[in-house]
Amino acid sequence: MIQVCLNGRRGADVSAAVPLSPEALARSAAEAVAAGATDIHVHPRTPCGQDTLSPRVVAATLTAIRAAVRVPVGVTTGAWAEPDPRRRVERVREWSVLPDHASVNWHEPGAEELATALLERGVGVEAGLWSGTEGHRLFRRSPVAPRVLRVLAEVTDTDPATATGSARLLLAEVGTAHGRPVLLHGEDGGAWPVAALAFRLGLGTRIGAEDVTVLPDGRPARSNAELVTEAVRLRQASTARSGPRGPGQP
Repeated sequence: MIQVCLNGRRGADVSAAVPLSPEALARSAAEAVAAGATDIHVHPRTPCGQDTLSPRVVAATLTAIRAAVRVPVGVTTGAWAEPDPRRRVERVREWSVLPDHASVNWHEPGAEELATALLERGVGVEAGLWSGTEGHRLFRRSPVAPRVLRVLAEVTDTDPATATGSARLLLAEVGTAHGRPVLLHGEDGGAWPVAALAFRLGLGTRIGAEDVTVLPDGRPARSNAELVTEAVRLRQASTARSGPRGPGQP
């Protein structure tokens, strides 16, 4: 599985690969899926570029993307989009157009209540477990955890020399993940090394302008599709070197 994260909190001033409007997100999604992405993660943004859980903006974003692709589309529920935990739950209950899934960062206040509200509405939950946080401990003892769609194991170590070690430590902390699938991904300098590790371990990964804006050789990416194309090549190279592996096989 290769999930493409179309934008994140980055702006167009950071990279030409970052789409902003619903129409631009839809075009980017279609190109990324054509390049090999099988799932989409997006941050709905206000016209002034702020992440938001606004029902109107979420609906416009999902409608535009779904008109362009036929793969699952998920959104963020990060605390930066709505700092008040109770208001985040209220926003989810106000959504008129539902995503296929939504990420919930388990170290953020109100994560279990938010995940429960999403599940009650039939929205899959991606449990975001960040390295360097208490997320994995909170998740392991959560009664909601066995019901999530998958775990997003997010490596926040951006040093390419140490990111894979941090990734292995995070996976050990996550453990069996209540039997849920694990998607492993990194950020910035750690994005490509962690993606390569994910492929070697038979795990899904994520790539796109939210996580990294350069190609493995350091050249600036021109689009999310270009990032996905490189991820597909990386997966092919990993498979060619090591042969097929089962999920989670080291």
